[in-house]
Amino acid sequence: MQTNFEALSQLERRLTMSVRADTINKEVEGRLKKLSRTVRMPGFRPGKVPVKLVTQQYGPQVRSEVIGETVQKAFEEAVREQKLHVAGYPRIEPKEDATDENNFAFSATFEIYPEVKLGDLSGATIERPTLTVGDAEVDHTLEVLRKQRAQFEEVGRAAQPGDRVTVDFAGRIDGNEFAGGNASGATLVLGENRMLPEFEAGITGLASGESREFPVSFPADYGNKEIAGKSATFSVTVRKVEGSRLPDLDGDFARSLGVADGDLAKMRAEVKANVEREVRKRVEGEIKQRVMQLLLDTTPIEVPKSLVDIEVQKLQQQARTDLEGRGMKMEQIPLNPEMFEAQARRRVALGLIVGETVKQHGVAATPAQVRALVDDFAQTYEQPSEVVKWFYSEPQRLAEFEGLALEFNVVNWVLQNAKVEDKAVTFDQLMGRAA
Repeated sequence: MQTNFEALSQLERRLTMSVRADTINKEVEGRLKKLSRTVRMPGFRPGKVPVKLVTQQYGPQVRSEVIGETVQKAFEEAVREQKLHVAGYPRIEPKEDATDENNFAFSATFEIYPEVKLGDLSGATIERPTLTVGDAEVDHTLEVLRKQRAQFEEVGRAAQPGDRVTVDFAGRIDGNEFAGGNASGATLVLGENRMLPEFEAGITGLASGESREFPVSFPADYGNKEIAGKSATFSVTVRKVEGSRLPDLDGDFARSLGVADGDLAKMRAEVKANVEREVRKRVEGEIKQRVMQLLLDTTPIEVPKSLVDIEVQKLQQQARTDLEGRGMKMEQIPLNPEMFEAQARRRVALGLIVGETVKQHGVAATPAQVRALVDDFAQTYEQPSEVVKWFYSEPQRLAEFEGLALEFNVVNWVLQNAKVEDKAVTFDQLMGRAA
């Protein structure tokens, strides 16, 4: 076998190879003879079909299989001899300029994994958010839970923030109606910011049966590009105004949260434990995001396009599955691969950098760490032990927790090797609800 390597770019390589044609022919003949012993054809007893007929019917298919396997084997041997780490899948093509009938020539174009040189973290600083959960945070959470369980009753007054209103509206741009600008019996809660602020402000102060006309400006980055940056005039009629009535903080409310005996002290204790768990997860998430960005910033790396393409396909499929799960018809929502390219490139780069960090510094996940993560996750269910049993009944179900444990170890290693500054944050800031 003759081989020739070319470096097309920093990561792309081309391997030109040739294998002897008689080697392929010999393998094809052997397979066809073997096939003739088992193949069935009308008019012939099993094992008595002439090789010539078998060759006529199955020869092209067998030859294609042999060439594919021979080429793949030759490629694997060549890259193994060169000690190359192939990224993605090679593009294998026959050599069009081959004139030697005694040899089958082909080329394989592929990428290799980049060399990852981890950056120096000693001079880097990571800001770590800190928050102690106290009575104020518990009260805040209880108030949110009360609002989630609010009951709405019709009121005979003008609409105000917190009210649920039912409206008919019609919008026009330059005197013309536009898609999505009209609705009958639409319901919204004022203050939840489900609609543009100007639209909610135009409804506020209207009572049932009252109408108003007002302008609304769509932001330049509005989701509907056809109306982004334009101004519309809306005519709105209020059908109904409903005020919210929050449940009392009593035993019934505690029971609705799962406290069987309705004890308010137990309720607060459970809410505090849940809030502390959520705060811990949010802090860990913030730190992980900053650590990963630091790794990217300190370790410049060129990523193989083939790996990015594979990751783009994964992200497309995830988005498609998510949207279909929400009842959307995907033929009406094109998913351009370019939408996912930046995210895919980041994920591939981080995967390579994290992998090298694990390799160099021995921070792989341990079984004890994985079990702790599974146990913690299971606490959110009514029967934690059954959840744990389910995960461990199929080892592949643990893959996500193994990945989380590995990331946790990498984050800890970075925090030990960089400067860390603690910064107190408010509950709203951490939870992403700051005004």
